[in-house]
Order: sequence, then structure tokens, then C-alpha cells
Amino acid sequence: MDIILLIVGGLLMLIGILGSFLPVLPGPLTSWFGLLILHLTDALPMNWTFLGITLFFAALIWILDYIIPAIGTKKFGGSKAGMIGTTIGLIVGLLSPIPFGIIIGPFIGAFIGEMINNNDSKVATKAAFGSFLGFLTSTFLKFVVAVVYLGLFIMKVVEYSGNLF
Repeated sequence: MDIILLIVGGLLMLIGILGSFLPVLPGPLTSWFGLLILHLTDALPMNWTFLGITLFFAALIWILDYIIPAIGTKKFGGSKAGMIGTTIGLIVGLLSPIPFGIIIGPFIGAFIGEMINNNDSKVATKAAFGSFLGFLTSTFLKFVVAVVYLGLFIMKVVEYSGNLF
């Protein structure tokens, strides 16, 4: 049973890293569930302090994920339409065969959203840039936390490998 929990936990860690880039998956929270499942094995002692601290940071990043792009958009004079455009552009960029679509898509989406909302291309470009910077910042934070959680997962597996295998 421990091996199954280890595999499920590892899969959640990988899904958490993917969730750092996909807006429909909460990356760090998914990774945290991987840590939780690892601690549910008989091989590892339950460490509530460790799980509590990692949950706190996962929840904090999840909340900041909604705040940071809004701050970037507002700081550069954007609107909610720019934020919606950023999300749509991200999804289109992920699905497109264009190289670097995940990076170009949010910017173009924010620009189009701002152009629909405000017909001034200078304002739309500035707001799109702010929305894009906010998106990149929140994505980078989510990715870093998910990778750190993967590192913690691997460290725990190595530390308790004698009990697991």
C-alpha cells in the first residue's frame, strides 16, 4: 500500500508542477497533497508542523496568484478585460503549436482584451505589459514552490527509503 501512496504522491507532485502553468490547476496546493499522501504512508511519521507550514505557503501562493496579476494590470493602467484576456491568451497559447505560445499568448490576450475595453493602443499595450508581468510573476512563484515541494518529497523518500522499499 505504501508503494501505491508513493506513486500517487509522486503523480500529484508532477501535476502540481504542471499546475504552475495551467490556470485550472492549483499547482502548489496539488503538490502539497502529494506531500500529505506521502505522510499517510506507514513508512513516514506524521509531521503536522511540516505539513502545516507547507500548507500555509501553498495557500498563500494560491491567494497571491489571484492578486499579483491584478496588481500588475492596475499598476500599468489596465482593466478587468485585460486580465480576462490574459487568461484566455494563456489557454490559447498552451493549445497552440506556436513555440513559446505560453509566453506570447497572455500578452496578446491582454492586449486584445484592453483594445476591446479601451480603443487606445498605447494604453492597451501598457496594460497588456503589466498584466503579462503579473502573470509571469505569479507563474514563477507557483513553479518555484511546486519544485521546492518536489525536492522535499524526494528528500523524504530518500530519507525513509529503507522503510518504503
